Amino acid sequence: MSSPAGGSQTDVVVQGIKQMIVDGTLKPGAKLPIEKDLGESLGVSRGPLREAVRALSIMGVLETRQGDGTYVTTLDSSLLLAPMGFVVDLQNHGGAHHLHAVRRMLETEAAALAASRITPEALQAAGAALDRAEAELASGGEPDHEAIIDSDIAFHRLIAEASGNPVLEALIEALSGRTVRGRLWRSISQTGADETTHAEHRAILDALAARDADRARARMAAHLFAVEDYLRDVPPA
Repeated sequence: MSSPAGGSQTDVVVQGIKQMIVDGTLKPGAKLPIEKDLGESLGVSRGPLREAVRALSIMGVLETRQGDGTYVTTLDSSLLLAPMGFVVDLQNHGGAHHLHAVRRMLETEAAALAASRITPEALQAAGAALDRAEAELASGGEPDHEAIIDSDIAFHRLIAEASGNPVLEALIEALSGRTVRGRLWRSISQTGADETTHAEHRAILDALAARDADRARARMAAHLFAVEDYLRDVPPA
């Protein structure tokens, strides 16, 4: 197999393995042919083959098991989209509000979808996450901001899961984890931020319990706009 114009032998392997997965020759969980056979079928040497396998492993497409060979992963969306978090990590803190803007676009639609799909068990779990935050706020003295953020993360994750869209859920997970620093900064630095956030979360939960997609979308948007606006005006130190 010749290299594509402007491409390398490593590109040939990446595209070749991708095609085998797309056409069903390699299915999720399947073991790759031995190195010699795969190299011959793709017309490449051992070096580019190994480079491509490493690249596809980083991308979540392949996994190498010590002493057992290389396998196609489950190709789950959470695996394939996880590397996007690396790109997000490279953004400077001054652009935190841009990241939150994308998060808002995704999570507002997740909330709307969740309104019609969330189970009673998920509603109960979301309520329990908010109860933990409320208990922390009512404990007196300076609240444990990290504990409150943990409840915040759990609440938003439950909604993403309840959307019923695994790709949307994976995108939110890849972005949301990278917004924790900004959310914690607001929690610590803005007086009343935790109480405001808690009230907004309760409003979102009420909309979900009422199965009101439009209200859930609007409540989530209002909540995330507040975070986004604060980080635009007061970026994390």
